[in-house]
Amino acid sequence: MMAITGMWFQDGLTGSAWGDWSLYTDSPLRAFEGELGVQAPLGYWDPVGLSSDGDLATFKRRRETEIKHGRVAMWAAMGYIAPEFFRWPGYLSPSQSLNFADVPNGLAACSKVPGNGWAQVILFCGSLEVYWGYNAYAKGGTPGEYGWKAITSTDPETRKRKLNSELANGRLAMMAVMGMFFQDGLTGSAWGDWALYTDSPLRAFENELGVQAPVGFFDPMGLCKDGDVDAFKRRRTTELKNGRVAMLACLGYIVPEYFRFPGYCSPSLGVKFEDVPNGLAAIGKVPGEGWFQWIVFMGAIEKGLYPSETMTSPGNYPNGGVLGVPNGSTLPDGPTKTNKLNSELANGRLAMMAITGMWFQDGLTGSAWGDWSLYTDSPLRAFEGELGVQAPLGYWDPVGLSSDG
Repeated sequence: MMAITGMWFQDGLTGSAWGDWSLYTDSPLRAFEGELGVQAPLGYWDPVGLSSDGDLATFKRRRETEIKHGRVAMWAAMGYIAPEFFRWPGYLSPSQSLNFADVPNGLAACSKVPGNGWAQVILFCGSLEVYWGYNAYAKGGTPGEYGWKAITSTDPETRKRKLNSELANGRLAMMAVMGMFFQDGLTGSAWGDWALYTDSPLRAFENELGVQAPVGFFDPMGLCKDGDVDAFKRRRTTELKNGRVAMLACLGYIVPEYFRFPGYCSPSLGVKFEDVPNGLAAIGKVPGEGWFQWIVFMGAIEKGLYPSETMTSPGNYPNGGVLGVPNGSTLPDGPTKTNKLNSELANGRLAMMAITGMWFQDGLTGSAWGDWSLYTDSPLRAFEGELGVQAPLGYWDPVGLSSDG
C-alpha cells in the first residue's frame, strides 16, 4: 500500500515510477532547476509546490519579489547595525530640534521620526519603485535588473556566482531582520546582554520562586508577557494548589498498594476499606454520602482554614505551618526557606505530570503501573494475537480505532 502510493505520486509528478531523475525533463518540477538560487544542499526548493505548474510568468513575478525583499532586508539589517557605531552629526529635523543622535536604534525610532520624515521616506521609496524597477520583469526584463549593476562581471560563471550569492544573502537577511524585529520588540534591542533588558515584561517575574535551571522563567505561551502582577499571583496560587493536590493524589495511588485502614468505609452498606479498589475503579465503589463528605471537607479547608483572602503571598496562609499543619511552625526567611519552596514547586509540577500519566494508564489498562502482560482485560489487548502484529511495533493502533474492543 505504501509502495504503490509512492509509485503513483512519482509517476504523476515525473512520468515514471522509477528511473534516473535527470531523464524526467518533462516534469514541471524541472522547469526552474537551472535558475539562479538553486544551490546545494537543497537544490530547487519548493516544498509547497508553488511552481509545480511550470508557469514562467508567475515564477518571474515571485523571483522579482524575492530579490526586492532580499535587498530591502539586507539594507534593513545594515540599518540595525550601523547606528550602533555611527550617527550623522547635526539635526534630523531642525524645526523640531531633533538631532540624529536623539533617535534610538531599531523599532523605538518609529515614534521619534516626525511625520514629515516618514512622508519623505515613503516618497523616496515610491520614486525608486516607480521609475527604476516597477514590473520590470513584466516588460521583458530580467527579475531584479534595473539598469544599475553593482554586481556584475564579464565572466559568466563569476557573474552567476555573484548573483547566487546575492539571493542567498538576501534570504539570510530576511530571516535575520525578522529575528531582529522579534528580539527588539520583546526586549528593547536587537542584541545585547539579556541581563540588561530590565524593562522587558519578560523580566517581570524572573526572580520569582520556581525559576530554575535549565529553562529559567518558562512561559512559552507568553501568558505573563504583559507584566500583570495580579494575574501572575493568581496563576501562581493555582499552580501551587494544583501541585499540592497532585502530590497528595500520587500518594493516594501509591499508599493503598501497601496499606489499607482496617474496618469499614461504610458500615451501613457493609463496604470495607479493603473492598475499595485502588485508582479510578474506586469511583464506583465509594458511596454517594462519602463523596458528599469529601466535598464538604475540601470546601471547609478552602473557605474556612485557608481562605485566599488571607494569603500573604501565593500559597502562603497565616493558618498554615510547615507541610500545611494548621498553626504549625514556620521557616524563617532565607536561603533554606527559598530552596524548600522551590522544591515544593518543582515537586508539584512533577506530580501534576505524574498523576495525569497514572490516570491515563489506569483508564487504559486498569492499573497505574504493573506488568503489561497482566492487563488482559484492557481493550487494547483484544487484537494482540491477530495476524499482522509484528516486532518492533507490536499491535499498532496510534489513533485507537480498535480501543473499543
